[in-house]
Amino acid sequence: MGQVLTKGGNAPLPTTDVRVEIASSISLDIAAILVTAAGKVRTDDDFVFFNQPTGPGVRLLPPAALEFTLTAVPPDIDKVVVTGSLDGSGPVTFAGVRGLGISVRDARGGAELVRFDPAGLGAETALILVELYRRAGAWKARAVGQGYASGLAGIATDFGIAVDDPGTSGPSPAAAQPPAAPPRPQPAAPVGQQWGPPVPPAPPAAAAPGGQQWGPPAPPAPAPAGGAPQWGAPAPPPGQQWGPPPAAPQWGAPPPGQQWGPPGAPPSAPAGQPWGPPVPPPPPAGGQQWGPPPPAPGQPGGRINLDKGRVSLTKGQSVSLVKTGAPPLTRVRMGLGWDPAQRGRSIDLDASCILFDERGKDVDKVWFMSKKGARGAVRHSGDNLTGRGDGDDETIQVDLAALPPNVVTLIFTVNSFQGQPFTDVRNAYCRLYDDVTGQELVRFDLSESKPSTGLVMCRVQREGGGQTWAMTAIGEFHDGKTVRAMVNPSKQYL
Repeated sequence: MGQVLTKGGNAPLPTTDVRVEIASSISLDIAAILVTAAGKVRTDDDFVFFNQPTGPGVRLLPPAALEFTLTAVPPDIDKVVVTGSLDGSGPVTFAGVRGLGISVRDARGGAELVRFDPAGLGAETALILVELYRRAGAWKARAVGQGYASGLAGIATDFGIAVDDPGTSGPSPAAAQPPAAPPRPQPAAPVGQQWGPPVPPAPPAAAAPGGQQWGPPAPPAPAPAGGAPQWGAPAPPPGQQWGPPPAAPQWGAPPPGQQWGPPGAPPSAPAGQPWGPPVPPPPPAGGQQWGPPPPAPGQPGGRINLDKGRVSLTKGQSVSLVKTGAPPLTRVRMGLGWDPAQRGRSIDLDASCILFDERGKDVDKVWFMSKKGARGAVRHSGDNLTGRGDGDDETIQVDLAALPPNVVTLIFTVNSFQGQPFTDVRNAYCRLYDDVTGQELVRFDLSESKPSTGLVMCRVQREGGGQTWAMTAIGEFHDGKTVRAMVNPSKQYL
């Protein structure tokens, strides 16, 4: 057995080719961070972990070892930090981990040089296990055992690795939100008149006199109490006619001795005199009806729900996650899958969930480096590095009943950590299923691909501020290799 270190102790390394092995009762995510004398990485390339298994002089040996060629570590690197973090498959803190031990061995013969067994752990979800550092031209090992309750992302952030989205403390920039349409101006009614003429409805696909093009027809204004129709005689732009005047006046005969005035101009009634309800103009040609389209048969309000079983969505379509007579869903799981477009080539995609509040602020993120969010209500299954195999490549579990009330929207994204474009991917899909019964509820198969590195897959959003939810298929491509780069693109789909 090599030299046994206690927390804070150190020992020289007689060789520069070493292997660090971690023993544990559960699987851990092992990483190495190359740090300068300033205590920070130079770039994200100095972070060696399961998504980036090699770095200068360092190689990850899954499942629980790192191999070092210390002579190949760049001279401006002062130390290499070895970390271990919980992968979400076992205990929620290191208090539940047994048999944790770190061995530093000679990589050529396997002899143990240094050993460290951390003890007294509690609420930590990630640990700095040991450090390999330079002193006077030689390398030494130090036992650390320092814990973090914020997972591997917390450790990485301390050493200057950007694992969170900067500038998310306020609402999304106005530029990221589609501009709201200005309110449609409504002309004032004549004195004593109880209805106002709406913006003139224009026949679709017909040219106005003088080459003017009509926009889409405006729906009628809502009827006042008592059900009186809202139609009035709209006024055309100055000097133009809407078309031939009606064959007969639309308001009935004028009072004795009073003229309505030229056709097409709004009438002026005597002060305080009410007219009878006007006759609405005929609907536009071609069978188009004013107002919103009727709901789809058998679907209240036109919204699809789960009454007929599993729903397959197309891009832009939504489904209400309710079934008539059934209790609300409590736990769901989002599964995301994909396949390499070329045989034998691994595709490393990462599924993530971004949580937003009603103001459009991202309040949490769940991804492979931060596998739990919203106080444990959202959990990530762990990273898939290849995309090979059948079924879901990564899943994200959501306890809908346990989500904090301020979380109103969940955006599920997929990004290519190593920069491989989505044109290298085929058969991408997402599916939502009941995590209690295992029944698949909704599926969305992506039918297109673009040479981008990020994809906003779908949205799950509260309905009516309560405990019912709806899922919408999005399927829009953006450029972003990490979840932090997908936050702002996701805001436009809230």
